[in-house]
This record gives sequence, structure tokens and C-alpha cells, in this order.
Amino acid sequence: MHLLIILISLIILDQASHLTITNALKVSDITQLTKTSIGFSLLAFSTSLPELSVAFIAAFTGEAAVSVGNVLGSNVVNVNLIIGLAVLLLSLRHPHKVNIVSSFAREELSSLYFGLFISSIIPLTLVYIAAASWFVGLVLIAIFVYYTYQMSRIRLPREDGKIVSEDEKRKLRKYLFTVFLGVLGVVLSAYFLVESAVAIAESMGVPGSLIGATVIAFGTSVPELTLDLRAFLKGHPSLAFGDIVGSSFVNITLILGITLFVPMLLGSPISMDMRVFQNLVIFSLITNLFFWYFLSMGRLSWREGAIFLFIYLLFLATTFGAIRLQPPLT
Repeated sequence: MHLLIILISLIILDQASHLTITNALKVSDITQLTKTSIGFSLLAFSTSLPELSVAFIAAFTGEAAVSVGNVLGSNVVNVNLIIGLAVLLLSLRHPHKVNIVSSFAREELSSLYFGLFISSIIPLTLVYIAAASWFVGLVLIAIFVYYTYQMSRIRLPREDGKIVSEDEKRKLRKYLFTVFLGVLGVVLSAYFLVESAVAIAESMGVPGSLIGATVIAFGTSVPELTLDLRAFLKGHPSLAFGDIVGSSFVNITLILGITLFVPMLLGSPISMDMRVFQNLVIFSLITNLFFWYFLSMGRLSWREGAIFLFIYLLFLATTFGAIRLQPPLT
């Protein structure tokens, strides 16, 4: 039964991701927002729903550390695994096409650089100050709101020079609704996929800590993985990069902010010691620095993809090592 659920979930993932990408491109055409902006805002917020749900559950159950670990871990997965796989697949299909970021507009690259900067500097700052309180959470939410508004103001002229018809403009709500419907299909199918994978792993005697560090951490990134791989393969890397960097930005501002701020609203404010997440922060920083460098060089070939995948494998090995070194509970 679980294998059947996994099969059905994979089929829905494929169809829902196709629906989402197609309509997101139509939204970009009508609004004249760049594909990077659509990925950074619309897709990134939508595909971060699993992390958002984990944040609210953690806030209500007093398990904020789970949400913080999930946020930082998802950022490492998003860049290393998704971009690594996508670049390797593109290199196999188009071995002579290595400069996939050459067509990016200056505004698009600026948005990506800023997203990477925020995703790097905030965790580093929180580790430095050690304690993260509800006030830090409020500041992070404010950063998310402000920059999302700024992104919505970036417009680029249509490449074909055509003017959007009134009929097309009237269809904007329909396309937006279809994007959210597609993302909902992706998120729900990803949920059932992960639940079935966890059930199979448990039936095989795999430890719960190992399942959490692999299946669940990977599962919250399945929406990004599905949508962005399809976007890459359909020739829309700016949409994929916008979603990947945007998801990291949403995770580190809105979702981490909610994790820290909501407990205060519930009458049980927390002060999180961020030093316990040093390993995740280091990997996140290394990942972002490599991504920043590759973007600035304008070169993403199979070599860069292999580097990203190597960092992800190193991250998994370090995580497993940390789990095994933990003393048994008594």
C-alpha cells in the first residue's frame, strides 16, 4: 500500500509541478515581473509551506529547535542537491552549454545576491550573539515584509515588445489561483510521499533519528526539488534560481521569525541558543559562498554541479556522525 501511495504521489508531483511552472510563467508575462522575482516571491513562499507548517507546530508544542534545524537544513538541501542535480542533468542534455546565467538581467542577479547575503549573514549573526529572542523574530519578519514589497516593484519590459491585452490581464487571478493549486498538489503529494517513505523505513528497523535527518529533512524540500528541476529542464533557470534563493530567504526570515515570535504571543517566550546549530550554519555559509562565486563567474557546468553534490554528501556524513556520537538516552 505504501509503495502504491509513493507511485501515485510521484505522478501527482509531476503533473502539479508542470501546472505550476506553466502558470507562473504566464503571471510573469502579464505582470512584467522578472522570472526571478516570481520565483523569489510567489513560488518561494508557496514551496516553503512545509517548513511554515513545521514552524507553527513547533511553536505550539514548544519544539522550536526542530523548526530551526529544519530551516537551516532545508537551505543546505535546496542549493546543493537541487542545483547540483539540475546542472548535472543539463550538462548531460546540453554538454556544450555551461553558461546558464548569462541571460540574467542585472536586477535579477542583484536579487539573488541579496537573498544569498541575507541567508548567510543572519544565521552567522545569531550564532555570534548566541541567544535569539522574540524581538529577533519580529525583526526577521519585518525584513521579509520589506524586501518582498521591494521585489514586487521590479519590472522589466517584455522581450517581444508586445503589450499585454486587457483579456490577458483579466486572467491574472485565474493564473495565480492555478499556481497555488499546483503548489498545493505538489505539497500534499510530497507529504504523502514522505509519510509512506517513513513508514517503510520504520518497518525495516531504521532508527528514528536517522529518518529525521534524512527522509523528513529531504521531504520538506521535495516541492522545491520537483518544481525547480522541471524549470531547469524547460529552460527557465532564472525561475528556478529565484525559487531556490527565495526559499532560503523565506526560511531564514519569515519562518525563523515565526518560530521565535509566535511563542511570545502564546505567553511562553523563548530564548534560543543558536550555538547548537553551528554545524548547520557553517554548511549553509559554505554553500552560499560557493553559489555566490559560481553566479559571479557566470559558469555552471557539471563540475560545479559535482561540487554542490559533494558538499551535500559531506553534510549527510557529518549529520550521521553527529547522530552516532550522541550518547544514548537513559
